[in-house]
Amino acid sequence: MVRMTGKRALMEVLRAEGVRYIFGNPGTSEAPIMDALEEYPDIEYILATQEGVAMGMADGYAIATGRTSFVNLHIETGLANGISLLHHAWEGNTPLVLTSGNKDVRKLAEGRTELTEMVRLFTKWSVEVTHPEQVPGVMRRAFNEARTPPAGPVYVGFSANALDDEADVDVQPLTRGYFRTAADPEAVEAAARVLAGASRPVMVVGDRLGQSRGAAEAVRLAELLGARVYASSYAEMNFPTGHPQFMGRVNTALPPGRATLSQGDVVLAVGANVFSGYFFVSGPALGRDTRLIHLDSAYAEVGKSEPTEIGILADPRVGLGQLCDAVAGALSGSAREAAQGRASSIASEKAQAQAGWDRGLRDRWDARPMTPERMMTELAKAMPPDAVISDDSITSRDAIHGAMEFSEPGSIHSERGGAIGWGMGSTLGIKLAHPDRPVVGILGDGSAMMTVQGLWTAANSNIPVVYVICNNRSYRVLKLNMDRYKTHILGEEDASSRYIAMDFPIPLDMAAIANAMGVQGRTIEDPEEIGPALTEALASGKPALLDVIIDGSV
Repeated sequence: MVRMTGKRALMEVLRAEGVRYIFGNPGTSEAPIMDALEEYPDIEYILATQEGVAMGMADGYAIATGRTSFVNLHIETGLANGISLLHHAWEGNTPLVLTSGNKDVRKLAEGRTELTEMVRLFTKWSVEVTHPEQVPGVMRRAFNEARTPPAGPVYVGFSANALDDEADVDVQPLTRGYFRTAADPEAVEAAARVLAGASRPVMVVGDRLGQSRGAAEAVRLAELLGARVYASSYAEMNFPTGHPQFMGRVNTALPPGRATLSQGDVVLAVGANVFSGYFFVSGPALGRDTRLIHLDSAYAEVGKSEPTEIGILADPRVGLGQLCDAVAGALSGSAREAAQGRASSIASEKAQAQAGWDRGLRDRWDARPMTPERMMTELAKAMPPDAVISDDSITSRDAIHGAMEFSEPGSIHSERGGAIGWGMGSTLGIKLAHPDRPVVGILGDGSAMMTVQGLWTAANSNIPVVYVICNNRSYRVLKLNMDRYKTHILGEEDASSRYIAMDFPIPLDMAAIANAMGVQGRTIEDPEEIGPALTEALASGKPALLDVIIDGSV
């Protein structure tokens, strides 16, 4: 036991946990932390001028490193500004510890905010420290809660007296946790029997599979079964997009996506929120003759909304490995031949779909403004092979996946919570995680504006990222969702809309904003300029922004 202030105990815990960066925007309530930080040069404070940027940086750093990140915001006012991207971290299972200071616990009569209640909905654990002796134990639990599957954000508040007062404390070195849980053998055997007997198997992969680095196991199982593979989301490399059996992303929240899955007689979902989405659709998600198996580390997702014949609770990578072995033993010779035939047919169908995409690209090759497909094709040509993409492109995402292939874990990270504004900060956090690799953020103009202050942080901290803005001069995602609303919810056959408040009559000049904040900005209207501009920006060793004007029609 050593006697020290709470603020010093906090710093010692951060050092013990291997924290290298504090992402934040400080206020007076954080003065004790900023004071203590002066004695810890191995912990760097990355200043954001808006709390959403700090949250995005922490999110990007955590998903790129696989380690828990640390955020420090300011009492209730700063904390409130960060809640949007706290929700994003909650939805995306991002391991981070969010903190803020609070008034002295003795100021009860004057009034103080219950900060824990502000964020309880979007955290695994929300607590306030009111005595310095509590600091080490609470912080150890906070980091442990954040990284234990299903991972997610944790909140810790500090009363002023807890930071400034002294106590005898015990700061322990980092304790490594081992969280890869195996599946129940009975569940694995039952699932293997069902899958081995399937004639039209379908796999749905999600981001918890990518987080567990289980793509290789997913590929092995898909090839054993001759299964079609869809992604319910693709915020991580959860299946190689160039694989002949990968059929792309599918929106399982709406009837067309559900009908796609219902073509299978057995659906295996792995690490995915299978049927989540904003719109309510009445009736079962799958056809009457389609059986559902769900393997996941997020226990609450298994059987959450649809009848699930077999639920398997396990780390996706470990569970899939077990399932692969069991299926391999259960497949008959004729079943293996049938699987090979299915795989060949799926590959042919995928090749035809890609050919159609290529024809569409050629048909509008010279369109002005350029199409998103042309933009991404030009980017793909110039993208270094070791580049990491931070994808906050929203409605240009299909174009990214049409023009680029992703086969390496950690090669792409995308937003996954519906809260736009993630990409500006996440690109910076990913670059801090990968200082020796080029990092390119592909962002929609509307999302970029939500946290545009991140440009200042890029310049101030000299973080050499390249932002590429898909500038379609609108909230195009809202237009697409309006069309979906009218078609699938209202049942309109010839849906039309004025798209009120979804356009930017005054275009967002992202290049000018970047230049004003110390980041080299450039507007691009000619697609042939994209490749050379990207190469030049990456070679500069400085943060840069390419504002690419694209077609935003729907």
